[in-house]
Amino acid sequence: MDTRTRRLLEGPIAPTLLALAAPNVVMLVAQVAISVLEAYFVGWLGADALAGVSVTFPLVMLMQTMSAGGMGGGVASAIARALGAGRAAEASRLVGHAIVIALTMAAAFTIVVLAGGRAIYGAMGAQGGALEAALAYSNVIFTGAAAVWLFNTLASVIRGTGNMVLPAAVVLGAGPVLLASPALIFGWGPIPALGVTGAALAVIAYYTAGALVFFAFIVSGRSLVRLSGETLRFERRLFRDILRVGAPSLVNNVQTNLTVVLLTALVGSFGTFALAGYGVGVRLEYLQIPLVFGFGSALVTMVGTNIGAGQPKRARRVAWTGAALAAGVTELIGLSAALFPSHWLGLFSAEPEVLQIGATYLRIVGPAYGFFGLGLAFYFASQGAGRLLWPLLAGLSRLVVAAGGGWIVLRLLGPSLASVFVVMALALALFGTVISVAIYQGAWRPQRES
Repeated sequence: MDTRTRRLLEGPIAPTLLALAAPNVVMLVAQVAISVLEAYFVGWLGADALAGVSVTFPLVMLMQTMSAGGMGGGVASAIARALGAGRAAEASRLVGHAIVIALTMAAAFTIVVLAGGRAIYGAMGAQGGALEAALAYSNVIFTGAAAVWLFNTLASVIRGTGNMVLPAAVVLGAGPVLLASPALIFGWGPIPALGVTGAALAVIAYYTAGALVFFAFIVSGRSLVRLSGETLRFERRLFRDILRVGAPSLVNNVQTNLTVVLLTALVGSFGTFALAGYGVGVRLEYLQIPLVFGFGSALVTMVGTNIGAGQPKRARRVAWTGAALAAGVTELIGLSAALFPSHWLGLFSAEPEVLQIGATYLRIVGPAYGFFGLGLAFYFASQGAGRLLWPLLAGLSRLVVAAGGGWIVLRLLGPSLASVFVVMALALALFGTVISVAIYQGAWRPQRES
């Protein structure tokens, strides 16, 4: 057994978990900063452009969370469990299976969104210039879906081995590609001004460059898992090993994003300014997902390795430690946003109505972000354990309460965005509470433990 795997099984929990999470957190802070900058530049194009990109955000994040935290979690979990059990050759064979799954999922996203984008964004409330901006951005992003899926899948392969440094280094190294987006958005020298299309082109260039680096590392032989002609022998059992965690995780991703899509549709009935204000506010909520992923990817690997090695008690201690850290960080962000909403909202817009609606959202929903972080951390830990029933039920409870409750409130109390936001906050609290209570009660405890 290599030194890295042995450390996951025997090292002190908190220091080992923090050492694994630290590169991911640094990486994801950089990603969040770059995402904020992109929205900042798009905001210069006006409310229609900002609303258009905002309305695409749930679908873009659905693809992101499916490829990185959903199916990517299934990939990392399968590889971690194989390495923890001492099956290194099987871990290498899982790489080819993961790539096939990634390309299949990417093709599905491209076909569905290119064919139905206008209807989807229209149903979410985008009209006129906002709808055209949404389509211009979305068509480029989803045409390049394969780059996003390969980037996140190959990064998950590498994280599953316990190597968190290389994915972080690639994200930081490729960051300047996204920082070049203003040249494509507004034009520079011989480059014409492409508007929101230019922002999307920069995103796809970033993922393409990163995916090539990950692929080169895996085929070079320097990774614990290797991709070669000998490992490209496909077997149903290995597809099942990834999909038994990845497929339920995709359902969870759909629930999370469907919640925001339905709520966006409710808010869209209040007009473009409401849609833009809510979109800017909910962007901060969405950014909790990649932030918690910094802890979550470490949880998937560490919990999965310990489960594979027959150490479930230690795996649960790892889960609770990571969940406490994630909840603390997300609650701090939520409270800061609630107390000082203008610090976040002012980055994207100066429209008084946009700022007012965004501030209302952050003051009401921000304090519930800690519950969101708690639930997300346990979701990632459950991926490592291969037990996803309660994360799915918790996500479903959030969907029903947020979307159904928001609709009921509007019918009973009339047009009141504040009431809808209160329901959103309650739904986040329910999500975190359901999954944490379930795991405390032994939701993924086997009947006989070694």
